[in-house]
Amino acid sequence: MRHRAISGAAALVAATLALTACGSGSDEGTAPAAGSSAAASVKEPVAITYDGGVLVLDGEALKVAHNVTLPGFNRVNPAGNDTGVFVSTESGFQVLDAAAGKMTDISYPGAKPGHVVRHGDRTILFTDGTGEVHSFDPKKLADGKPEGRQYKTAQPHHGVAVELADGTMVVTLGTEESRPGAIALDKDGKEIARSEECPGVHGEAVAQGEIVGLGCTDGVLLFKNGAFVKVKSAGAYGAVATQVGSEKSPVLLGDYKIEPDAEREFPEQFALVDTAAQKLQVVPMPKGVSYSFRSLARGPQGEGLILGTDGKLHVVDPTSGKLTSSWPVVGAWKEPMEWQEPRPALFVRGDDAYVTEPATKKVHRLDLTTGKVVGSVTLDAVPNEISGTLSAH
Repeated sequence: MRHRAISGAAALVAATLALTACGSGSDEGTAPAAGSSAAASVKEPVAITYDGGVLVLDGEALKVAHNVTLPGFNRVNPAGNDTGVFVSTESGFQVLDAAAGKMTDISYPGAKPGHVVRHGDRTILFTDGTGEVHSFDPKKLADGKPEGRQYKTAQPHHGVAVELADGTMVVTLGTEESRPGAIALDKDGKEIARSEECPGVHGEAVAQGEIVGLGCTDGVLLFKNGAFVKVKSAGAYGAVATQVGSEKSPVLLGDYKIEPDAEREFPEQFALVDTAAQKLQVVPMPKGVSYSFRSLARGPQGEGLILGTDGKLHVVDPTSGKLTSSWPVVGAWKEPMEWQEPRPALFVRGDDAYVTEPATKKVHRLDLTTGKVVGSVTLDAVPNEISGTLSAH
């Protein structure tokens, strides 16, 4: 089965129970205000969750700059600007000013905050418990909560939405029991396309040319040229969920699972979806190597990146499907059965890859131009999820 982090009503209940974040603070005392000398010293903020809060690292110096206390399990995603990170809390999405090391009053309330999508000049939030979609220009977060576009799905579900440059919005269809596909709305909110040929729809990515891919239990559903197109897996069950895209490549990189009844599948292959040719290629990992849903990213030239359980960052040529490099970063690891539990996680920004190592409480910075680890820091807590701001460069 696809990872239970994000599929099924029972998993959503478990996730809701886990998201117990409430309140905020800083063990450094009062967090400095944005624009102060302390805030300005935080270069390229990286946010790392732990059980009870969020650590903010200076991404250049690789030192802890802030410790924001948030009880419970928290999730983080880039807000889409060079200072902010969205934190998923029990009550909804809330913006962390990572540069200043403090939670802001910018929030989007709603149960079960889910996917945060960044595309073009838009950040799009999907709240699973309400079916609400918020789309806005993240640059306007600097002035408070932005005026943006709102949409509400027919029924709440674990979903996702993407807004394209022309105002077209692709939104998943579903209920708490099933998720069959997606619709597309024009800039005025009128439905212009629909497909219910994507069982278990989950996850999104955007490829070169603004082609959207949505994961299905039997392949990928593409939205291209104003219509939905299905790209099927070879078998009846070949599930794609987590995907990552690049504007420099027509190929999407996705996970690929083949065991529908597994309590936890440890995939040893991945998917490359050529959105131009509308073909799905399944590529094996090195023998005995798996990965998790926190293992996938894209490099600055559109290359695929997969953090394997062998502790290496594997570089994939998305056109040929060949593994061109395998760079040692962390020790060998095994994916835990519970999706909320820490495991090595990957965050990429520009030429830098940041990798957590829960077993040693470390975070490593790897230079993607050389494949070398150029810095490491040991934390006072076990790192879980990792994200960050967009680069100011």
